[in-house]
Amino acid sequence: MAEHRQRLSAGERQEEIIRAAVDLAGEQGVDGVTTQDMAKAVGITQGAIFRHFPTKDMIWLGVIHWVRGRLMSVLDMAAAQGSDPLDSLEKMFFAHLGFVEKVPAIPKLIFTNQLLKNNPRIRELVRSILTDYEEKVSGLIVQARTQSLVRADLDERAAAVMFTGMIQGLVIRVPIIEARKSLVEEGRLIFPIFLHGIGGVRPGGM
Repeated sequence: MAEHRQRLSAGERQEEIIRAAVDLAGEQGVDGVTTQDMAKAVGITQGAIFRHFPTKDMIWLGVIHWVRGRLMSVLDMAAAQGSDPLDSLEKMFFAHLGFVEKVPAIPKLIFTNQLLKNNPRIRELVRSILTDYEEKVSGLIVQARTQSLVRADLDERAAAVMFTGMIQGLVIRVPIIEARKSLVEEGRLIFPIFLHGIGGVRPGGM
């Protein structure tokens, strides 16, 4: 197959390959995606794929970097819109669920044993994503505690693990058990329980 008719820069072509890999992972799972599949989706030869990424593992590493950049941007934008730390947490929670609904490959990419087991660089990158995420949540919990919006004895690290665990549980469970419900719909039932657990108090006594 001939190269894509539109001439792209190396960076643009790499982005195109990464997006194709993300879409295919959402449809087929990571293990089921071949470089031939990626080449066909992009409209270039398999050899052209390897001119941009020397190995398949390098493609997946690029994919995880892409996920990190997009996810952290979504979370930062959501948190910035909050009227207080608890509102920022809520906006982050639903922004993350909305992002996964738009890019359903996310949990398959972040939590697949195939990538984590076989590639130490990917494993370290995923670890850093989770660490950075929990630090964002911990920081907001500390702010909320300072403002007496949560329990005074609340451990911010434990609360952050609970927060990320809720999301992980939903993105794994909903497609299997509650296929007719959206992640956001399920999240609306779960988030108030999280707030109750951390002793969350809305400004104004809510």
